Amino acid sequence: MGFTCGLIGLPNVGKSTLLNALSAAGAKVESYPFSTITTNIGVVDVPDERLDLLAALFPEKQKIPTQLQLLDIAGLVSGASAGEGLGNQFLAEIRTVDAILHVVRCFRDENVAHVTGELDPEGDIAIVNTELLLKDLETLQRTCATLSRQQKSGDRQIKTRFTLCQTLLETVARGSAIDIGEVDSDAEALIRELSLLTAKPVLYIANVDDNGKNEYSRRVEELGQRNGIRTITICGRIEAEIAEIAVTPLERKSYLTAWGLAESGLSQLIRASYDLLKLVTFFTIDGPEVRAWTVPQNTTAPIAAGKVHSDFANRFVQAEVMDVENLCQYKSVKTLREKGLIRRAGRDHIVQDGEIIHFICG
Repeated sequence: MGFTCGLIGLPNVGKSTLLNALSAAGAKVESYPFSTITTNIGVVDVPDERLDLLAALFPEKQKIPTQLQLLDIAGLVSGASAGEGLGNQFLAEIRTVDAILHVVRCFRDENVAHVTGELDPEGDIAIVNTELLLKDLETLQRTCATLSRQQKSGDRQIKTRFTLCQTLLETVARGSAIDIGEVDSDAEALIRELSLLTAKPVLYIANVDDNGKNEYSRRVEELGQRNGIRTITICGRIEAEIAEIAVTPLERKSYLTAWGLAESGLSQLIRASYDLLKLVTFFTIDGPEVRAWTVPQNTTAPIAAGKVHSDFANRFVQAEVMDVENLCQYKSVKTLREKGLIRRAGRDHIVQDGEIIHFICG
C-alpha cells in the first residue's frame, strides 16, 4: 500500500459520494445523517505516465502501480469526542491515516439534510476541528497523568517525556493544532506514538454542485489560505456519475471535457496528497514486475529497500540507480551502463523522485 487518507467531515457533506467517485468503492450513499455506520474503504491505483512508459519497454512484465487507500469515516458532530453520534469509534479510525481530507459541504440540496440546518462552511470546519482538538486534549491529559505517576521512579527519560507531553497539552488547551514541523525529534516521536489527530496534515475538499466553484467554496479557500491549508474543489456528484458510466480513460476524458473540467478529481487529489505528505515515487524493474513505490522525501536507500522487502533494509549493501527519462530515451539498461548513466549508491543515498533502483543485498 502506498499511503492512506481519511475522508472526514460532518454528516451529509458528500464523503461517501466522493469515495465512490474516486475509487469505485460502492459505498452506501444516503441523504440522512449517520448513514455511514462502518468505515468504507476504497483503494485506487495511482496513475503515473512514467510507469506506463516503463511497462511499454518491458511488456512481458506485470505493471504494478503504487496505491492510495481512502477511508470514508462516518460524519462527526458536535460532541463526537465525548461519544456523540458515532464519534469515539470513528475518531479512533482517524488515528490510522497518513493524512486528513476534510470534506466541506459547499452545495445546496433540499433533499439532503444539513446536520446543523444551515450551510456554513466555516462553522462546519470549526465543529470538526474542535472535536479533533478535544480528543487530543483527552489523550494528552491521560498520558500526562500516567507519566506523572511514573516519574516517581526517577527515570530521566520518563521525566523528559512528561515535560514534552505537558508542552503539547498546553498547545492543544489553547485551541491550537499541533504543528509537527515545529517540534524537535523527541516531541515528534511522542506525537507519532500517541497518533495525535491535530498533528496530521490536512487538505480541504470543497464539495460543490454542478455549477462548480461558488461563494461557499471560495470561503473555504480563503480560510485555508489563512491557516496554511490547501483546498481543492470537486463536484462529487459529477465525478461519481463519470466514474459510473465511463469505462476507458478516453471516455473519462471526454466526459470531463463535456463538463468543462480540465482534470479528474482523483488527479487533483493525488497531486495534492503527494504535496501534502511530501512523497516521492521510485521504480523497480527487477524480476517479473515493473513497479512504482511511494516513500517520504529524504528516505535513504536502505529504508526504501525495506519497502520492497522487509529483509532488504538490514541486508542492504549498495544500489544501482538510473533515471526513468534516460531509460525511456535509450530503451535498454545495457545501453545506460555503457554510457555511464547508471550510478552506484551507498547507505546514505537519498531516494529522488523518478529514480529506478536495483538494490544489492548481502
